[in-house]
Amino acid sequence: MTQGLAGALRTWRTRRRVSQLELAVRAGTTQRHVSFIESGRSVPGRSMIIRLAESLEVPIRERNELLLAAGFAPAYPQRDLDDPKLAPVRAALDRILHGHLPFPAVIVDRHGDLVSANAGFHVLTRGVAPELLAAPVSVPRVLLHPHGLAPRIANLDEWAWHIIDRVKAESVRNPSDRLARLAEELTGLAPPRPRQLSPQYLGYAVPLHLRTGDRDLRLITTLTHFGTATDVTLAELRLEAFLPADDATSAALTELVTY
Repeated sequence: MTQGLAGALRTWRTRRRVSQLELAVRAGTTQRHVSFIESGRSVPGRSMIIRLAESLEVPIRERNELLLAAGFAPAYPQRDLDDPKLAPVRAALDRILHGHLPFPAVIVDRHGDLVSANAGFHVLTRGVAPELLAAPVSVPRVLLHPHGLAPRIANLDEWAWHIIDRVKAESVRNPSDRLARLAEELTGLAPPRPRQLSPQYLGYAVPLHLRTGDRDLRLITTLTHFGTATDVTLAELRLEAFLPADDATSAALTELVTY
């Protein structure tokens, strides 16, 4: 079991491009101790495993796996979002989604599957094929699928690769077979990557240029997560908020979205 821990810890350290010495400094131990743990010559305690995992920014789901590999019980609970203990969190998320109106916002899990959305997002997805909106709803797939929003995205070449690069980066940082398969699927749906960004590129974000009826919407997105969550479910949630990139988009969404 400790060999499993040794290999997993070494893999995470390599993935994060951190030396044994740097990891030792971060975790408050010695390079010798880290070396012994990675070689299986030393069996770390529960608190040391947690310190090492925190120092490597290992997601808490995988921290539990490191603990299990060493023979310890998981340290971080994983509750369903409908668990009564998470009721205050659900209420807070609902308030955030509602407070963002009339602009679209969604909450997704670590695979990009829809957890919740506000009325603004439902306005954007009108006309999307019903099968794409059947649970579990993959938001990246809805955005880039030819039966989803893709035909309405004026800058699909830029936007598609913005989404694909983000999914690939997450898959590399926190490996997941589902994310890797999703990235491969989206790559097959995307047009060729543009050689250069269009003049409409904002410099800090790739805007989503979406046609809805006779309206042109230009949106930018922000991502928010629970940075200090100690519950696996909460730690993996992401809030993606769409913001108007110009006054015309703001006025159009104010008119289109009822709440």
